[in-house]
Amino acid sequence: MREIISSEGAPGAIGPYSQAVRSAGFLYCSGQIPLDPATGKIVEGGIEEQTDRVLKNLEAVIAAGGSSFPQVLKTTVYMVDLSEFPKMNSVYAKYFPASPPARATVQVSGLPMGVRVEIDAVASTEIS
Repeated sequence: MREIISSEGAPGAIGPYSQAVRSAGFLYCSGQIPLDPATGKIVEGGIEEQTDRVLKNLEAVIAAGGSSFPQVLKTTVYMVDLSEFPKMNSVYAKYFPASPPARATVQVSGLPMGVRVEIDAVASTEIS
């Protein structure tokens, strides 16, 4: 059994996918990009501002799915330029200050709408 999750606190899907799917005690979150859900536009600024918006969007989806950042088990960070990794990482660390999840970070040749970063996540929905 699976349940489709969506949040108005994050931008709607820009393709045929769900913001998240909850099943068997887990929440599988699609990648979030730095779109402001209020305007539907990419946030202004560099990698720090984009990473902050991505994580705010992801946090809204995770909350809608009945979980929270401390229950995130794994993330994948997609970046178009790994030379920006230290800046992205400093923002990311603010959202996961203790016991951070497992993570992979990869450089990609491009992301939707020309953004610099996208992050997806898997979280537990079990009460910890």
